[in-house]
Amino acid sequence: MPDDNERVIRNLFDAYLANDRQRVSDALADDFRFTSPFDDDLDKASYFARCWKDTGWIARHEIERIFVRGDEAFVTYHCLARDGRSFRNTEFFTLAGGKVRRIDVYFGAARQDGRFLPQPR
Repeated sequence: MPDDNERVIRNLFDAYLANDRQRVSDALADDFRFTSPFDDDLDKASYFARCWKDTGWIARHEIERIFVRGDEAFVTYHCLARDGRSFRNTEFFTLAGGKVRRIDVYFGAARQDGRFLPQPR
C-alpha cells in the first residue's frame, strides 16, 4: 500500500506538470479538502475554482522526499517556474482507496485565534 500511495502522489505531480486538470481531478477524492496559508479547508469544487490556474508556468518540480506511512504521506518538493522563480513546499497528504482525500500545504502560514491569516501573494 505505501508503494501504491507513493505512485498516486507521483502521478498527481506529473499531472500538474502536464497541466492536465482532468487527471488531477481524477486523482482527488470526491470529498477532497485542501488547506494552505492562502486557503482554509476548501472542498474540491472550491479548490479548482480558486486555486487551479494554468500550470504551464511550471518548468519542473523536483520531489526531494516522500515519507509514506499507511494512508498518510509527507512530500517536500522544489518547484522551478519558467520565469526563473522558485519555491519549496512541504505537503501532508491523506489518501484512501487510491485517491487523495486531503492536502495540507506548509509554507509559512500565520495563524491567529485558530484561523489562518491571509498572506500576501
